Amino acid sequence: MPTVFRLLRATSLFSCLLIASTAQADLRVSFDEGAPKDRFRIENIGLCAVSNASVMVDLSTSQGGLIFDVTSQGEGVEVFQPFELVEGAKALGGVPIVTDGQTEVRLDIVSLAPSEAIAFTIDVDDTRGQRAITVSGSEIEGAVVSYSDAQAKESAMFSTLSEAEVRLPNC
Repeated sequence: MPTVFRLLRATSLFSCLLIASTAQADLRVSFDEGAPKDRFRIENIGLCAVSNASVMVDLSTSQGGLIFDVTSQGEGVEVFQPFELVEGAKALGGVPIVTDGQTEVRLDIVSLAPSEAIAFTIDVDDTRGQRAITVSGSEIEGAVVSYSDAQAKESAMFSTLSEAEVRLPNC
């Protein structure tokens, strides 16, 4: 009987080591069209903290030719909304400055634990569609989320479901 318990304990230990060695710190980035503010949310859906990294949301390759509309003058139409951090401020090294017509925003992450998120509101307009003030999932499709830190550079594209999932290396 003691041999069976030792075997079970060794198997459990090996399984824990195997799981620990393949843990990841993946990020899910979602976009929600809203009125008057649109919202981006970056969530650590992995098992490891993300530290000393940057995340870039780049709209320049989107199907709708999306831009950030943050002032009453410039390239956007009708309603505008400046960049506003609404969740996860303590995870960032600072708040980015976004100018009207810009197509990308970079967030410098100090530390983002598993299940934590960073979210910001802003106005996003399309430059190719009929309704420039409303952005659908198909219009954000093709926009890119890039992740980089000292060891890795990874990216993913937004789908028609308005989400991008960046798979990060094992931690």
